[in-house]
Amino acid sequence: AAQNTSELGSEPERFWPREPGALTTDNLRDRSLDELTDFRSQLLVVGNVNSQNFDYGDGHARGALQCLTARGPTVDGQGGSSEAAGQSIDHYLGRALNPGGRDSWFMYAGRTGGWLGGPRISSRGPADRRSPVHNPREGYMTLVGGDAGLSAEAQRQLAERGRSVNDLVRSQLVRLMSTPRLSRADRDRIELHRAAVRDIEIRLACQLPEDTVREIDGLGAAYNGTDGDEVLATARLHMDVAALAIACGVTRSVAIQVGNGNDGNTRYRNLSTGAQLENFHYLSHRRLSHDSSGAIISDSDQLHAMVDRQFARTFRHLLSRLAEYPMPTGGTLLDCGVSAWLNDLGNGPAHSRQNLPWILAGSAGGRLRQGEYIRLSGNDRNALNHGQLLNTIATALGVPTSDFGDPGLPRGTLNEMMR
Repeated sequence: AAQNTSELGSEPERFWPREPGALTTDNLRDRSLDELTDFRSQLLVVGNVNSQNFDYGDGHARGALQCLTARGPTVDGQGGSSEAAGQSIDHYLGRALNPGGRDSWFMYAGRTGGWLGGPRISSRGPADRRSPVHNPREGYMTLVGGDAGLSAEAQRQLAERGRSVNDLVRSQLVRLMSTPRLSRADRDRIELHRAAVRDIEIRLACQLPEDTVREIDGLGAAYNGTDGDEVLATARLHMDVAALAIACGVTRSVAIQVGNGNDGNTRYRNLSTGAQLENFHYLSHRRLSHDSSGAIISDSDQLHAMVDRQFARTFRHLLSRLAEYPMPTGGTLLDCGVSAWLNDLGNGPAHSRQNLPWILAGSAGGRLRQGEYIRLSGNDRNALNHGQLLNTIATALGVPTSDFGDPGLPRGTLNEMMR
């Protein structure tokens, strides 16, 4: 429920850039977004995104179910049992861009369950929410052509197909490396060549590096945990798999949800002390309760900003991965698409549907503005432009769209986002 926040006082700005305009280091200084400074020339920070106040009967349901659908509920006032009345933009783009019109990928990091039932942001249509890939290993094995249920012989054959050329000449390499006539520089060049060969093989075979695969295998049941470090580690592994899937042409659209709606389980890290913070929902409410009844958490705005920084670092991980894949026409996978980091609510205490954070990376091949912080609709907080934002992203990605979302919302695209 919404609460009276006047007794909490006004909070210093800790997230958005200091002012609209170029994303300079000074404009990002001391904000959570300064974690993305290295990518500032490829960012479009979009402020004043405002959604409709559909009657979901609960702010968390309204935010989570509307954020990628721009749709109201199938039945008004159902709260945690709500369902969105339309498809989400990730599914829409997947069907438009994927070969054969196949579904996009949906991945989830965090404990299942919760007030909204865990994964809720992706849907195929009215009251048709999608089940996500929860364990990164499942996603990776799907990508490389196997799964945990393969027979021993099938797994052996899969491993054989993944053997390196280096394995085939290993004995010769060992003999060569043991030759006394080789200098240290010669040995370093051979090692560099061997590593380069394996890197090329991995890219061509749509495989992740061995150390990343070991990290996936070692995650175990932590992918369903409540420790914030483990939740974000799961999210990063999902991002590794997702970036590879896009690079290999398996999918052109991926949605990754981190945490469940009304997240009363996950505890993130205090970046100053290393200790775990209070559960994220309490922290976002600034109170020791799921509503307005609990005691105020001291310095909660600063602690919440620490969580924002950890999310920003996780988004930076995705951008780094996408930037590792060069495109034949120039640039990287990051440049030719759009990656969005968003939150379903504008703030915690008031469950605001206004000024929703949307951080875009990549220009969709030069169509979107870059290196800027903009405030949409002349900074009019009453402008219902959320659906138009989704239309603009789809259009920039080569899927001309003017009517995505609820029929009662404003139509068209937002020229202020385009080059």
